[in-house]
Amino acid sequence: MVLALLVSGAVVLLVLLGLFVFGLRRRLIQRSGGTFDCSLRWNVPEDEPSGKGWIYGVARYNGDRIEWFRVFSYAPRPRRLLERSAIEVLERRTPQGEEELALLSDSIVLACGHDGIRVELAMSEDALTGFLAWLEAAPPGQRVNVA
Repeated sequence: MVLALLVSGAVVLLVLLGLFVFGLRRRLIQRSGGTFDCSLRWNVPEDEPSGKGWIYGVARYNGDRIEWFRVFSYAPRPRRLLERSAIEVLERRTPQGEEELALLSDSIVLACGHDGIRVELAMSEDALTGFLAWLEAAPPGQRVNVA
């Protein structure tokens, strides 16, 4: 009986510690500001919009690039880096079919090319406005394509 209580107490303590570290990571990502919720699909086939492959994350502006972090991860480093000079906006659309279930309710999907790879980003209308403004604010001489 005592052993069972000790084991269950240790399990509860580990779960609470994991949740604390999870929340601390999110705070550390957001502390420098310039973050927004952003789901991502990497290397997406052009002709097949489906709800599969979306990963919920947080994106952070950092100079001339966007650092994208998975929400459900303990990794301190970004999972993807998107360079402003390599981003080419291809199209903007609303979620279709199964995507409506996979994404947040107010999301807009932005299809982009990044170094020859098709990337889709899903974000709120406000975050999209900020993202497009960030793209257009590129230093003189940089090629920027915003649809």
